[in-house]
Amino acid sequence: MKDQDLPVGGASRRASFAVRRARQAGGDGRRRAAAILACLLLCVSALAQQQPRNPELAYAYPAGCRQGAEIDIKVGGQALFGAEQAFVSGSGVTATVLGYKRPLTIGEANRLRERLEEAAKKLTGEARSLRGRLTDIGALREAAREAGITDEQLRALDEFRRLRTDPKRQPNPQLEETVRIRLSVASDAAPGLRELRIRTPLGLTNPVRIHIGSLPEVAEVEPNDRLPDSCIGSSMPVVVNGQIMPGDVDRFTFAARKGMRMVIAVSARELVPYLADAVPGWFAAVATVYDADRKEMPVREVRGPGPDPTLLFDVPADGEYTLEIRDSIYRGREDFVYRVAMGELPCVTGVYPPVVRAGATTTVRLTGWNLPSPAVAVRLDEPGVHDLATALGSTASVGPMIRLAVDDLPVVPEKEPNNTGAQSQPITLPSVVYGQIGRPGDADLYAVRGKKGDRLVADVMARRLGSPLDSLVSILDSKGRTIAVNDDYEDKASGLITHHADSYVMATLPADGTYYVRIADTQAGGSAEHSYRMRISAPMPDFELRVTPGSIGMRAGGTVPVTVHALRRDGFDGEIVLALKDAPQGFTLSGGRIPPGLDRVRATLTATPRDPVEPVRLLLEGSATIGGKTVRRLATPAHDMMQAFAYQHLVPAQDWLVAVTGRFWPPPPRVADSDSVVRLPVGGTARIEVPRVGGALAGTVALELSEPPPGVTIESFTMRPGGGVLVLKADGSAKPGARGNLIVNAFITRNAGRAANDRQGQARRVPLGCLPAIPFEIVAR
Repeated sequence: MKDQDLPVGGASRRASFAVRRARQAGGDGRRRAAAILACLLLCVSALAQQQPRNPELAYAYPAGCRQGAEIDIKVGGQALFGAEQAFVSGSGVTATVLGYKRPLTIGEANRLRERLEEAAKKLTGEARSLRGRLTDIGALREAAREAGITDEQLRALDEFRRLRTDPKRQPNPQLEETVRIRLSVASDAAPGLRELRIRTPLGLTNPVRIHIGSLPEVAEVEPNDRLPDSCIGSSMPVVVNGQIMPGDVDRFTFAARKGMRMVIAVSARELVPYLADAVPGWFAAVATVYDADRKEMPVREVRGPGPDPTLLFDVPADGEYTLEIRDSIYRGREDFVYRVAMGELPCVTGVYPPVVRAGATTTVRLTGWNLPSPAVAVRLDEPGVHDLATALGSTASVGPMIRLAVDDLPVVPEKEPNNTGAQSQPITLPSVVYGQIGRPGDADLYAVRGKKGDRLVADVMARRLGSPLDSLVSILDSKGRTIAVNDDYEDKASGLITHHADSYVMATLPADGTYYVRIADTQAGGSAEHSYRMRISAPMPDFELRVTPGSIGMRAGGTVPVTVHALRRDGFDGEIVLALKDAPQGFTLSGGRIPPGLDRVRATLTATPRDPVEPVRLLLEGSATIGGKTVRRLATPAHDMMQAFAYQHLVPAQDWLVAVTGRFWPPPPRVADSDSVVRLPVGGTARIEVPRVGGALAGTVALELSEPPPGVTIESFTMRPGGGVLVLKADGSAKPGARGNLIVNAFITRNAGRAANDRQGQARRVPLGCLPAIPFEIVAR
C-alpha cells in the first residue's frame, strides 16, 4: 500500500520510524536534536489534520459477556489507530486487542475507483465498461486483481458506498473507527458493570461500560424489524444484546407460559450515559410486548432514577409473544446499544426503610417480583449511599437501580398521622427521618424547636435512591407561614441523574419557637413506593471531590492539567488541600489547593520519568479543617460528559488511571518554586523563574496561558542561559481577591518551511505539555 493509502495511523508510524533513524544518526547533539524536531513537526502536522488529539471511545457492542465465557466485541470511537492494549476494571476479565478498522476517506475511495476503472479499460478496451457492470461481481473481482486491489479493500469500498448512499445515515467521525477486542471472563469474575479502556500511541481512552453477568447471552440477527428474530425462543432467562440504527425497530419472538411473572429489564442509558450530539442526550429506549395477533399486552413499567424501562409482564396464556425495542423518536446509530434481561428473574422495585443506621442490623422490606424473601436483614458500617444489590450481598436482581442510604445520625421513622401542624411529629435535632408519601395528596410534617438566628437544614434523598417521589419541602413557622421552600436541588455528585427531583433547603430562623418541616410530592402523587429519607439538622459542613478526566495519557516526565471539583455541603467554604495518596514514586501534584469559596481548581499532574508497563491507578485526597477537626475525603474520578450539545455532567468512573508512555523529549519546562503563591497586583506585573526550558531547543520555546482569569496575560518570556523569566501582567479588569492556579502551556516554535499546503515561512508549534500549576492571587495595588 502506498503512503497516501495508509490508514490514519500511518503518519504516526512514519514519524516514529524517522525519529528512531534520527536518533541513530551521527553528528553532535544539536544536529540530532534538529533532525528529531523536524520529524516531530511532520508528525504533529499530520496528526493535527487527521485526528483529534485525544483518543475517545463511544460504545462497545455487544456490551457485555457471561461469566466463564469468551467473546469478541467491537469498540467504536475516534483516534484509535495503533490501539495497543485494552484494560478492564476489576479482576477476572482480560481484554486482548485483535485489530483496528476505519472507513475509507473520500480520497481513498476515489483512488480505488480510479484504479478499478483503469484496470477495467485494460481488460476490455471499453472506456466505461466497469460503471455499467458494477453488479457483475466476477467483472469487479477481475478488475480488482488486475489493479492489485485486495478483497478487504473491495469490502471497504462497498461499505463506503453503502454508508454514503444511505439517506438515513449521517457521517459520525466520533464513531467511525473500531477496534476488535476479545474478552475472556473467568467463571468467578464478579458480576456487574465494568469499565473498558484502550491504550493508543496518543494516550488512554475514556472508559466505556460493559456488563459481566451470570445469564446466557444472545445477540440480535438483522434484519429483525419485519420478521422477528427467533434467537430467544423458550431459552429463558437470557440476556439479549442489540443495536438500534436509524429508523430501526428490533423484534424478538419468545415462548411463554400462562402464569409466568416475566421481568423484561432494558439497559441502554446505563451503558452509554450521555450523547453529546443528540437530543435528549441518550438512547431513549422503548420496550413493548405483543401477542401473536400483534395485540399490545398490558404490562407494568417501572423506572429508577434513569430512563431505562423495566417491564413486569403477567403472561395471560401459553403462546408466542414478541418483544419490540426501539428509540422513542426512531433515532439510531452505532452507539444506540442495549441489553435486555428476560425471564422470571428477581426484580426489586422498592425498599423500606430507605435508610438504616450505620453499624446497626436492620430488617428492610422489599417490594418487587420473584423475590425469594420480602424481608432481609442488613448491616452496613460505612455512611453513604449503597446499591441495594451490594448491600444485600446479591447481584441476581435486575431492573431499576434501587439504593439504600446509610447514616450515622439517629434514624427516626415517621408516625402517622402527621399531615398537619397539629398532628406533626416532634423530633430532636439532629435526626434522619424516613417515611412514605403513601397516597396522592399526602404530606408529612415534623416539628422542631429553634432559636432566633439558628440555621435549619432539610436535605431529602428520594429520587437518588430510586423512589418515584418528586419532593417539595417547606419550612414553616408556628403560624404556618413559609420561611423557605425548595422543589428541586441539583446535586452535582449525582452525575447520572438529569431530573434532580430531591429537595434541599437551609433557612435562618427569625425567632425563638416551634417550626415545621413539611414534605410532599410536587405532583400530588403518592404510593407505598414514594419513600424518602430526610436529614433535619443544623448545618453539617462537609465536601466531596471529583477529579477529571478519569483517564490520562502522558509522556514519562511530562506534566498535564487536571481539574478538581469541590462539591461543598451545608455552606462549607473553607480551603481544601489536595495531595496524591500512596502514589508510585515519581508522580507529583502541583497547585494542590482549592481556595476558600471556589468550587473547582485546575492543578497539574507530573508523571514519573520512568515508563510503566501498565496504567497506574492513582488516588487523590483532599483535607480541610471543619469545626476544628481535620476532615479527609478521597476524590472520585469522573468524566465531564456533554449531554445534548449543552449540558455537562460529572459521570463517576471506577478508577483514576494514568498511562505513561516513552520518555518526554525534549524535557518540558519547570518552575523554580511551583508551591509559592504568586501575588499579582492589579495594573502591575510579577516575575517567575523558569530554570529548565527544553534543553538544546530552549531558544524556540514559547509559553501561553490556558483559561486565564480575566485581565491576566503573559507580558513577556525572556530566555537566558539555563532558563528564562516569565513576566505576568494584570490589567485593570483583573479582580482583586481572585485566586487559583495558572496553567501555562509550552510549545516549540519553528519555521516549517514550504510544504504543499503551507505558505512560505508559516510557523509550526509542537506542544511540550505544560508547566506545573502556578498558584496565584490578584491583589490591589
